[in-house]
Amino acid sequence: MISVTQPFLPPQEEYEKYLDGIWKRNWLTNMGPLASQLEMQLKDHLKLNHLLFVTNGTVALQMALKALEITGEVITTPFSFIATTSTIVWEGCTPVFIDIDPNSLCIDPSKIEDAITEKTTAILATHVYGNPCDVEAIEIVAKKHNLKVIYDAAHAFDVKINGRSIFEYGDISTCSLHATKLYHSIEGGLIITQNADLLKKLASIRNFGISGYDSFSELGINGKNSEFHAAMGLANLKYISDIHEKRKALTRLYDEKLKGLKAFRPRWHQKANENFAYYPIILESEDLLLKLKTELDKNEIFTRRYFYPSLASALPYLPTLELPVTEDISKRSLCLPLYYDLTFEEVDLISRLILRIQNN
Repeated sequence: MISVTQPFLPPQEEYEKYLDGIWKRNWLTNMGPLASQLEMQLKDHLKLNHLLFVTNGTVALQMALKALEITGEVITTPFSFIATTSTIVWEGCTPVFIDIDPNSLCIDPSKIEDAITEKTTAILATHVYGNPCDVEAIEIVAKKHNLKVIYDAAHAFDVKINGRSIFEYGDISTCSLHATKLYHSIEGGLIITQNADLLKKLASIRNFGISGYDSFSELGINGKNSEFHAAMGLANLKYISDIHEKRKALTRLYDEKLKGLKAFRPRWHQKANENFAYYPIILESEDLLLKLKTELDKNEIFTRRYFYPSLASALPYLPTLELPVTEDISKRSLCLPLYYDLTFEEVDLISRLILRIQNN
């Protein structure tokens, strides 16, 4: 069996070394020394001034909306994981979907302005598959209309634009460190802002809004993470270069082997580096996608329709809205297996099988 993804795990003994310290200290959570160490090492690795390690990427989004005091309508993308939209609703706001760019698959900034009303307070955009949005264009519109900008950068670990971390853009960026991501802490997330005062507020929100031994500064949540998760994050971080290089090599092999496929790959931001978080293909038709997926499943090669269906037309708690580009792309997008332990022989096998299925 070849799964669509598989978590990277460091040598077991390296993780267990961290466990020895946890047992000796008996400090399991509440921002212990490993969680603090992970924050410092991630800031150094990502060249960031401010960063918080939190429970997961969804909580990070909830904290972002709460810290920025977002109300009313939030312009967002329908081509993302459900947490992007459900967080907006969960926080009592109304998601306003606009269509995506047919090449990058990120939110189409040219459509944002037409969606703005007197109730609009923010833009929440996703860097799809780690591919950066047009952050410059979004910033221009946001400043013109005095809107806050949150980026769901769940897939965008280690992505930079002109050498600058993608996490530096917007008022707040969030990242997922879930086990399926290229860099993970089993469960976990990051929340990043350039604003020191906002960081202080986020840190308080992460810890129930507690400001002192017997005082509270604001409404908070339990957004902290454990020492066990931090240990995995620390153990994995030393392998991030190896992870990138292996994924890059696998990606380039797919590119070479699938030249005859009736599909295209999303157009990457021309000023950004790739992080090789996923291998998405947009097939010529949904019929071809279903044909490929069915036959691959029979051969125990598992792919994922990521993201399908469109969030604008699939959620029972929101009105149905059909956006033509998103509807079309979501029906034709498929992610192929990509993970550190995937072999070059398996990529060759997958590619040959895909082309054989297409041509039969």
